[in-house]
Amino acid sequence: MKGTPMPETIVHPFDPVYDADSEILILGSLPSVKSRQTQFYYGHPQNRFWKVLAAIFQEPVPATVEEKRRFLLRHHIALWDVISQCVIEGSSDASIRDVVPADLDVVMHHSKISRILCNGQTALKYYRKYQEKQTGIKALGLPSTSPANAAWSLERLTDSWQQAVLPMDAGADTKKEVQ
Repeated sequence: MKGTPMPETIVHPFDPVYDADSEILILGSLPSVKSRQTQFYYGHPQNRFWKVLAAIFQEPVPATVEEKRRFLLRHHIALWDVISQCVIEGSSDASIRDVVPADLDVVMHHSKISRILCNGQTALKYYRKYQEKQTGIKALGLPSTSPANAAWSLERLTDSWQQAVLPMDAGADTKKEVQ
């Protein structure tokens, strides 16, 4: 029988994903235990992050780390977390303490970020506390894709995220092509 995970200090184990053409920055809180094991973002098989983005862009769900990187960059999405280091029990956002915020400057100064989206309320809370003033960009908080957010179905998550991820005029472009 597993007991409650012991609190441990976690230092963010991998780099942000971005390039000079990245326009949207999606921020999580900190990689989960499973993500730290797989050495990439949203590595838990029950996390719906990759399924949501694949549905938005009407593409297959990327499987490998390299496919995920290419997917993000192809859609001008940067991916990072708001926390660089903290004390946490397992993957429980509620247990986070002693936060050292991530330095978003490297992404912000080497890309075209104009929108910041936070995956869940924990990411939004720490972004507002530590990074919003520095970036000067108000973030939009989106419902978490975590399996812990069972109240949100995949369809409902996709609808909510699509409104934030796709440009406002994307629908207009589609309509023009159809006519």
